[in-house]
Amino acid sequence: MACEALAKQARCTRKNLKDMLEKVQEDRLKKLQAIRDLGYDPYGGRYGTAEPIEAVLKKFDPARAEAHGDKQPDYQRADAAGRVILLRDMGKMIFAHIRDQSGQMQICLRKDQPGKPPAGLVEKPWALAKLLDLGDIVAVKGVLAKTRTGEITIFADDFTLLCKSLLPMPEKYHGLTDIELRSRQRYLDLMANPDSMRIFQKRVAIIEHFRGLLKGRGFVEVETPMLQSVYGGAAARPFTTHHNALDIDLFMRISPELSLKRLLVGGMEKVFEINRNFRNEGISPRHNPEFTMMELYQAYADYEVMMEITEELVYSSAKNISLPYLLDLYEKQEEAEEKLREDKKDTEKSEHKDISQQKWQKHLKEHEDAYTLAETPIYNIEMLSDIYEASKENKTKLPFVGERLIDYTRPWPRKTYLELMQEYAGVDMRDEAAVAIKAKELGLYASGKAHALLVNNIFEMKVEPELAKMDRPVFVKDYPAELCPLTRRKADDPSIALRFECYIAGMEVANAYTELNDPAIQEENFNGQLAGEKEGETMRVMDEDFVTALRHGMPPAGGLGIGIDRVVMLLTNTASIRDVILFPLLRPEEK
Repeated sequence: MACEALAKQARCTRKNLKDMLEKVQEDRLKKLQAIRDLGYDPYGGRYGTAEPIEAVLKKFDPARAEAHGDKQPDYQRADAAGRVILLRDMGKMIFAHIRDQSGQMQICLRKDQPGKPPAGLVEKPWALAKLLDLGDIVAVKGVLAKTRTGEITIFADDFTLLCKSLLPMPEKYHGLTDIELRSRQRYLDLMANPDSMRIFQKRVAIIEHFRGLLKGRGFVEVETPMLQSVYGGAAARPFTTHHNALDIDLFMRISPELSLKRLLVGGMEKVFEINRNFRNEGISPRHNPEFTMMELYQAYADYEVMMEITEELVYSSAKNISLPYLLDLYEKQEEAEEKLREDKKDTEKSEHKDISQQKWQKHLKEHEDAYTLAETPIYNIEMLSDIYEASKENKTKLPFVGERLIDYTRPWPRKTYLELMQEYAGVDMRDEAAVAIKAKELGLYASGKAHALLVNNIFEMKVEPELAKMDRPVFVKDYPAELCPLTRRKADDPSIALRFECYIAGMEVANAYTELNDPAIQEENFNGQLAGEKEGETMRVMDEDFVTALRHGMPPAGGLGIGIDRVVMLLTNTASIRDVILFPLLRPEEK
């Protein structure tokens, strides 16, 4: 009965929502026609003069907006465009907040009153302004000044409607909180949640930062095929498709590795690609079937060089892109708390409570962002203070998921696979009997399963949870050779592959090798399936052309792959991969 009641309630809620949306749309369609009746195009046209809102706010000079004796204010003019996210129609005056990708600010629309500067809107634009709704996209020109509450505002004397919105925006104060809807309708998420816009702007900045650093090191950016007749370079199940004209089955790329190595053979000594890969696997907060990687190869290098590059790329992004934002928030918070203390003292001393209240409201408006920050657990003042104090010691610490701080300061710890297995699993990975006993204890043992796979299963169960607790990035190096068919072996111990994975907060962020360039060993590795490997999820897929390329001679090299999506998660304090991918894969909605 309870389930039936809940289902009935849900159906009623959906019906009420549908009825509300229909009413809103009907009202807005009437306004759409009224706009056309005034002679305006409700969908606007080119508007190329607007300044970014962030630039408008920065250029404001309060001295020019004040009168001095007989001297009238020398008002600055401003020109801005954006979406209306707050609207207060007070009859003879309309206050609105507009937002563009750089920020948001207040505008004031009022009917022109000769003799009462600053100038306002003449009759027809004023009639247009009265038809405004939340979500409309507008442009304004006018003088830049502060209101009585101290908010920088454009007092418009020119008003342009650029696009009429026919559906309502998500609620202002709570934004778009439905996680599924945020991913499914990203346009609403970006429209309603400034934090989401900030995350994706940082994503772009991080990728461009990677590019700049690699090009500074002499790397060349290349493009390799996403449709492949032979897949390889990773242990993953591919997506398959069919080319009608050639009548052949093809695979979506799971990794660009083998194509990029062919370029080393051809003489391109430093290459990288920021690429989309596709793996027909599960979906989780850390996995999306379509994802972005940065993969690079450098001739005459090894996995030690790849560690250095990994540190540089991630650390410098943390220091130069993520840290300044947090330090700025800390300074604003400190300033707001100091003014809060001063205002409280003034309030206690003042006999004119109404004047103090007006000052208090002005103060709240000026420091609204900082107070909002103080109420946000992710960025509480104690955490920001720790980040600030660390920065004074030239350390770069960033928050990740809750109260946790990750220290990205170089150099990062290096641990061997062997020592981590001994420390956290209590077993020597070279001892097959001990590994088999441990696997049985953990319920991982399967008769006939390859020793290397048992070792890997134990590592995943016992070691990876411990890596997740560490507050530093960690390089795990020197893997069991059987797990790494594309990797060069240690000269003094062929059972060890010269490979590392970089773990941060328990996530594998980077994977790198000293590359195998012996064609005979490579061919043997391709042909040797490990007992117990899942069908279709192995690196041991024969690529005869790649072996042929190696026979022509590939220079000794280091290769590195970094998961861009996971780096962005870490550097933007985002718990789910879906929130750093603009359009993640989702199950289609039921009709």
